[in-house]
Amino acid sequence: MRPHRFALPAQLAAAGRVAAAATLVIAVIYAGCILALNDLVSARLVAAVDARLSERLADFSPGNVAQLSARRDHHDDDDDDAGGVPVVLWWVAHGKAPASLSTPAPALPADLPLAAGRTLTANVGTVSFRLMAARRAGSLVVAGQSLAVQDHIQDLLLGGEALAAPVLLLAMFAGSLIIGLRALSPVERSRRRQLEFTADASHELRTPLSVISAETSIALSSPRQPAEYRDALRRITGESERLRKIVEDMLWLARFDSRPPPPGNEPLDLSTIAAACAGRFGPVAAAQSLDISVGPAGPAPAWISAPPEWVDRLAGVLMDNACRYAGPGGSVRISAVSRGGWISLVVEDSGPGVRPQERPRLFDRFHRATEQGGGAGLGLAIADSVAGSTGGHWRIGESALGGALFEVSWRRASVRQRGAPAWLGTQDGSSANRDHPARPAGRPGS
Repeated sequence: MRPHRFALPAQLAAAGRVAAAATLVIAVIYAGCILALNDLVSARLVAAVDARLSERLADFSPGNVAQLSARRDHHDDDDDDAGGVPVVLWWVAHGKAPASLSTPAPALPADLPLAAGRTLTANVGTVSFRLMAARRAGSLVVAGQSLAVQDHIQDLLLGGEALAAPVLLLAMFAGSLIIGLRALSPVERSRRRQLEFTADASHELRTPLSVISAETSIALSSPRQPAEYRDALRRITGESERLRKIVEDMLWLARFDSRPPPPGNEPLDLSTIAAACAGRFGPVAAAQSLDISVGPAGPAPAWISAPPEWVDRLAGVLMDNACRYAGPGGSVRISAVSRGGWISLVVEDSGPGVRPQERPRLFDRFHRATEQGGGAGLGLAIADSVAGSTGGHWRIGESALGGALFEVSWRRASVRQRGAPAWLGTQDGSSANRDHPARPAGRPGS
């Protein structure tokens, strides 16, 4: 339990660092977008003011100074826009102070760099104005509009962006943290599984090694009769064989975990594989008085497409598992069943069956539902790896024989090949225990 206790804080810390980095990146992007947006809005607002000033200057054509003075005292309602912001006009004669042509109008500073066709933003009194000049009658006519409304709009926009930033960044951090935790969960499960696998493997390997060491020490401790030496060697041989099978199964699973390129798929008739597998276990049936039968084949060949060696290994695992749990005098049946577009390999036995609460862990490595079958608990893990790599789907149930039913289903192959493959009957049944069906999937189509 100790590794599990400290796994969550470490996982949180890693996810928190990732979330903080993602939030920082988003904050920088957000700031850049805000600056670009504000510049765009400001440019659009100022452009609208410039268009209005240019229009007023184009409409203004003073005939003489008297006319200009008259205009100064006349307030035209057209100067107001929909928002009530007037366009103010000034007359700037050479060598004279700027004169206001609108009422009311603030005094225009005399030191402004005014020029015909030029626009600028300057403070007129205490208000920021947008100014545009045009030459009329040898002098300059300056049109100006207060930017107070535009500045207010930008302030509101900036305030909204400032208020939205913490909410956005907090939501970003929380979302990144949740995604990070979910992304790290498979890694953490894999790490814990690896730790459990190492601990279980050490335990399983330690037992036969301890027996071998003890038997050797006892045999060498004092002279014994030849029969006693033979018994000791027989026990050592048995434990060595068990150790060899454990190591071979572990190496086989290690190759699967490293995801090597699979052997080529071939069209396989599961009926032929089932019959060949039952024949290989004939000596086991004779030694334990087992009744091994092959279910009736369907009217059409049960063709699938998969690596022959892998499917043969899976069938051997299921048969070995069934023989172990059926026990002396029990019954085992293997069959190939066709259901629509799916072909199933079914192995049944008359043993104690699999309790429903044990089924979720059946395919866990080194897991054994009971000690009845013996073995290390790697057989069904190998079978599950084969099924998962070949597109097979598990169904674990109860058999009519009284024990467990293990079924693996594949899609029917479209390519068919006549004749039994040459490899059938050359491989031994691999050891298996009533291990776990890791991730059992429901039967397809059901």
